[in-house]
Amino acid sequence: MYFEIDRSVLETACRQMIETILFCLPNAYKGSLYRIGKPPDLIAERITSGVMEDGTEKITWGLPTQSEYNPPGKPWGEYRDQPGRPLEAMAWCVEKQKSWTAEDPNTNTRSVRLQLEGKAADFHHMEPVLVRKSDLKLDTRSAFVYPDDSEGNVLWKDSPFVVVAVLKIHFYPYTIKIGAHETKVIKRLSHSLGTELLSHHLQQDSMKAVEQIAKDRLNACNLLADSLRNTITKSGIIIYLVKQEIGHLRDQWEGILIEKHKGKNGKVEAIEKLNEHLLGFNNGSEELKKCLLDAQNKFLTLSLPPQIGENWVTKQIEIRWAEFFRRNPQDSQKQEIIWQTIDKLKNILYFGQRPESIAKYDEIPESTKLELVELLYRNNDHFDASNLERLIEILDNPALNIPSRERSKKTLTQLKALAETMSQLERNTNFLLHQVLNGAAEEHRAQRS
Repeated sequence: MYFEIDRSVLETACRQMIETILFCLPNAYKGSLYRIGKPPDLIAERITSGVMEDGTEKITWGLPTQSEYNPPGKPWGEYRDQPGRPLEAMAWCVEKQKSWTAEDPNTNTRSVRLQLEGKAADFHHMEPVLVRKSDLKLDTRSAFVYPDDSEGNVLWKDSPFVVVAVLKIHFYPYTIKIGAHETKVIKRLSHSLGTELLSHHLQQDSMKAVEQIAKDRLNACNLLADSLRNTITKSGIIIYLVKQEIGHLRDQWEGILIEKHKGKNGKVEAIEKLNEHLLGFNNGSEELKKCLLDAQNKFLTLSLPPQIGENWVTKQIEIRWAEFFRRNPQDSQKQEIIWQTIDKLKNILYFGQRPESIAKYDEIPESTKLELVELLYRNNDHFDASNLERLIEILDNPALNIPSRERSKKTLTQLKALAETMSQLERNTNFLLHQVLNGAAEEHRAQRS
């Protein structure tokens, strides 16, 4: 057995994942899921497609009338990279086990329509869904023969993963970039989908073995426990998305305050100064320098609450500088400049919530402003429906001139609804699991008596 899931179960899981993505990413409007069959054919078959209608939250499901990937699908030999044939993004995702982002159709080298018909393709991101070979019990003794690429190399020979599906999300024109926040969200959700599909696969495999013995209460218990695990996984992803969206709002809020004070971004200035000093040191390990530069530049891409951000700076930047000076001693004046810059970096993380920083912002009432700051800068490690609801209410105020106010309000509203649904599902599953376990225990006691 390679990877076996009942089609109706597979389609339901895929629809739920596509629905989650379309609700969470306002610039996405369509999603498709392709199952990749067993080797050596690796048939890519479109399982389902969903399109969100403009201005609504209604998703229309169905396969396109004409597509080479509609059932029965397209085998590896017909879509892999091959001299004299147009390149396909599907081949890249399956062969390389990496994502493909078409941020500009006019420069997309893997657009079949563009190459064959001269038509502009769509803006999309494709993400392979990976499952470990060990989880599928695929080893050197497996009967499956993996196909070759166009150069005769055996596919996935040195990879611990196999590709079981490919997720494709379409975006509105020029709203998607390589490595953008949306692609990271899709990658995390594809990992979750891989876990869920593996769970369904193992469940189906288990059920076949159990059917040879008997269908008892233990089977029901395993099913409920599996459902609970998937619910908790998805709930964690939703909390992550909420934190990301609030971080985005926090960045924009600080940008507004910087404009009010006619200043510069202190976080960027501090990092640039650290980078400049580091590159100015002629001695020192190049490898350590590179690690420091990578960590400092990465910090500019993060949007963390002040306390978490300060802890990140200590562990990822300050400790590396201490190690750099230990290996490459510098005069005390130079070292003091670095430590002062790092202290300044830590200090600037609290800029957006300091009274003197927010004093000049008077577009909304003072009480509302203070509440907004408190909501944006608290640590959101757990889902709090009331706090999220209050933030949504504040974002509904048109006087709040945050650029993404409307989009963020819509996104947080959808995430709140999804989180509450997941929470209810988790409670229901826990209740059923408790009933099943207690019922089994009572029956066992009755049999003994």
